[in-house]
Amino acid sequence: MQNLLDNLNPEQLAAVTLPAQSGLILAGAGSGKTRVLITRIAWLIQTGQVSPGGILAVTFTNKASKEMQTRLSAMLPINTRGMWIGTFHGLCNRLLRAHFRDAGLPQTFQILDSQDQLSAIKRLLKSLNVDDEKYPPRNLMYFINGAKDQGLRAKDVDASDDYSRKLTELYELYDQQCQREGVVDFAELLLRTYELLTRNQPLREHYQARFRHILVDEFQDTNDLQYKWLKLLAGPHNAVFAVGDDDQSIYAFRGANVGNMSAFEREFKVQNLIKLEQNYRSHGHILDAANFLIANNTNRLGKNLRTDAGHGEQVRVFESTSDLQEAQWIVEQVKSLINDGASRSEIALLYRSNAQSRVLEHALFSAGIPYRVYGGQRYFERAEIKHAIAYLQLMDNLHNDSAFLRVVNFPTRGIGAKSLEHLQDAARQYGISLYAAVPYVSGKAGTSLAGFIRLIEGARFEAQNLPLPEMVNVVLQASGLLAHYGLEREGADRIENLEQLVNAATVFINEEGFGHAAPAFLGPQSDAVAGLAIVNADGIEIFDADAALPAIMSPLSAFLSHASLEAGDNQAQVGQDALQLMTVHAAKGLEFDAVFITGLEEGLFPHENSAKEEGGVEEERRLMYVAITRARHRLFMTLSQTRMLHGQTRYNLRSRFFDELPEETLKWLSAKVQQPQWYVHPKAAWAESSLVEANTIAQKIGKADIGWRIGESVAHAKFGEGVIVNIEGSAGNARAQINFGRHGMKLLDLSIAKLDRL
Repeated sequence: MQNLLDNLNPEQLAAVTLPAQSGLILAGAGSGKTRVLITRIAWLIQTGQVSPGGILAVTFTNKASKEMQTRLSAMLPINTRGMWIGTFHGLCNRLLRAHFRDAGLPQTFQILDSQDQLSAIKRLLKSLNVDDEKYPPRNLMYFINGAKDQGLRAKDVDASDDYSRKLTELYELYDQQCQREGVVDFAELLLRTYELLTRNQPLREHYQARFRHILVDEFQDTNDLQYKWLKLLAGPHNAVFAVGDDDQSIYAFRGANVGNMSAFEREFKVQNLIKLEQNYRSHGHILDAANFLIANNTNRLGKNLRTDAGHGEQVRVFESTSDLQEAQWIVEQVKSLINDGASRSEIALLYRSNAQSRVLEHALFSAGIPYRVYGGQRYFERAEIKHAIAYLQLMDNLHNDSAFLRVVNFPTRGIGAKSLEHLQDAARQYGISLYAAVPYVSGKAGTSLAGFIRLIEGARFEAQNLPLPEMVNVVLQASGLLAHYGLEREGADRIENLEQLVNAATVFINEEGFGHAAPAFLGPQSDAVAGLAIVNADGIEIFDADAALPAIMSPLSAFLSHASLEAGDNQAQVGQDALQLMTVHAAKGLEFDAVFITGLEEGLFPHENSAKEEGGVEEERRLMYVAITRARHRLFMTLSQTRMLHGQTRYNLRSRFFDELPEETLKWLSAKVQQPQWYVHPKAAWAESSLVEANTIAQKIGKADIGWRIGESVAHAKFGEGVIVNIEGSAGNARAQINFGRHGMKLLDLSIAKLDRL
């Protein structure tokens, strides 16, 4: 017992040993929240307050859930495989697999990742002859997911105009299409589970009685439906241990509601709000910068990070004249860090927008510094893997039209667009899947389609009793994918990726306990997964309390779910000895010895869109707080007076966040740049590459009686500080285009506008 509690600080100890009642743990960045969560679970089990099967632990990434299981296994002699530890989507998938009939789903329902969902929506719009310019597929996807995240079906959406009514109609038709094909998207997993537990009282009470202790990580990132789902499972008596940090809530664009933390404190009548403020990651100057910055947000639950590690180095700030100079300065600093013994993988370059990475990448490449950009395709999102997965999906569910369309003519087998039109017409006419509609297509098209059906059924027959890895190998061969990529000039990498799929299947069945000899799927006649299902006193079929995946899913179904859920995971994966480049959003949950936060300019960070949204600037400030607290020892901040973004040169003001940082934590470094004669203020300097052009413009304007110059910094009573980026006209007709940062670009008549020079 004492070993579990050793080396916990007083606040951590209080959290771990909290009585069996709901509590809110306000865990600051680097305060050891993962350790607290895992130790809390171990303490509850070791003290006999709950069995492993009575724990429900919710994480936000697959990586976090795996880490939790691994560390828990090291602390206690228990098998964590059957424990309910996972993401919201993973846990909902597990529950729906066990109760697929009650949920109104086929046993072999499949999960659409974001790419597949978008493809399904495009297919729907095309089948209905809907103008995809008026109703863009991606916008419709956001609309559907947004409604589901609020717990709303199409019939519940408040559609007040014709456009909204059309979107709602398409939402309803999309749901019907998914139900017909036996597929669910990510948002549907949660909504379908919530609806199931809401209407099925015996089932709900069963899980409420089972999960006496519910633990939730990253609580600040929950959306409305996730919070409702937790309240439903908790019922009136269960203890919810919510761990989060309202200062790190940065996913409003995904539906996260930071207000859930305050609502939880109120609705669960939380008597124990414990603040973990001891930071074990960063030095004092870094934490002071974070604390002062976030204090400008309102309606915080409030905390102040502290450290025993000393002040450390001041935060270095560099203001460049151009993004090219900014990138070059960063390269020189990186070289210096590496020469001092820093590992490349422990240095991160963070940016607000992906568009910023181009200049940084060019500078790093030119300097010969290895780097890795997070944001590239994950393994399960690569085209060749998506093709192989689609074949496997058809093996498991013949009526998955998305999978059917992806591979029916890949590799090419003479099935053109016209043939598919005939097939889709037949499917619509009879209300059946594309697979089932093949016999209704005649002629050459029917012959070609029938050949594809024979390929799938032949592979199913050959693989029906094979273990999952061998089945994957059969599919790679029978589909023709390996042969197809073997003919490509640069197909070796794709073939290697496909062969890696066999290894991925092997690792998966080992980790999930399926056993090497278990057949990959149970065949088309199977009506229920053989396993440990039991029936309770109310006649509800419920799987065994400690059952792992083999009890409720076939190896193939489980693997396909795993592939979809992995593709939807948004956590950055840091790897290889290379510099790490990523957006600030992607960096959440990570930490590095040295961090560069780039592009700290008004309109970029905070982003210009934030000024248009309620609470937008506060969300940007939380994002900046996250960026700052990624750094352990050294933190660099950079900004550029001009930046080329989206093909246009931007003239920038310093981010307002600099006004919110304590000067004693900062060490400003100035650039030595020869300025043209017309240059007035360092905030408005032109990029070095544009100096010749700027001088030419200045000469054209000359010393006329306009009285203002391009590049000059000005102040306006209404719009605040700005930079003149262009002047047109002359004398009394002159107008100036001015970038006012927070208020955007304005065109002002110089004879009327009351401007002051800075």
